[in-house]
Amino acid sequence: MTGTYNTIISEGQDEIVEKKSRFIGYAVPVSTEEEAYAFVERIKKQHYDARHNCFAFAIGSENTLLRFSDDGEPQGTAGKPILEVITGNQVVNICIVVTRYFGGTLLGTGGLVRAYTEAAKLALADAGIHTMQLMKLVSITTNYNDSGKVQYLLSNSQAVIDGTDYTMDVCFKIAIPADEYDRLEKQITESTSARAVLEVTGEEYR
Repeated sequence: MTGTYNTIISEGQDEIVEKKSRFIGYAVPVSTEEEAYAFVERIKKQHYDARHNCFAFAIGSENTLLRFSDDGEPQGTAGKPILEVITGNQVVNICIVVTRYFGGTLLGTGGLVRAYTEAAKLALADAGIHTMQLMKLVSITTNYNDSGKVQYLLSNSQAVIDGTDYTMDVCFKIAIPADEYDRLEKQITESTSARAVLEVTGEEYR
């Protein structure tokens, strides 16, 4: 697993008008090819009267699956420019669809490329790029006397406290960037003379 990757966590939508042709861009987070194609179909149904619904998507942070479609536009003028917006921003687990309502004036290949690129950029900007970081999920068990020291070290680290249980001991459930874990473990072990016990319970991207 790599340490970080870029994605979107909410949907985005924006549009431009070019020589009376309307280009509506949609960006959505997806985690599978099936989800991406299902979204494309949803937009096609929503805009059943549009001339074109062109799309591109990128799935997976490693060995990324890339797909695109010009949906009847001249080859290379729609799907590929949308895909280049995605890959240029190094965003994955995303599908962008740009719907075009023809305005009666031909834009030419250069005009189409610019319009589809701009609509895709606007949709992506509206969604906002989010950097996902690989986090270690950790359980820290300590006695009450040491709990203040542990809490102090956690508050001065990049750790996120997901929960705290007060029973016979104090148990902190935390998430911390994977590359920060070793330093935190060393600090807690030294400050509590190894009385605090750290256990890694899993990993996830956030």
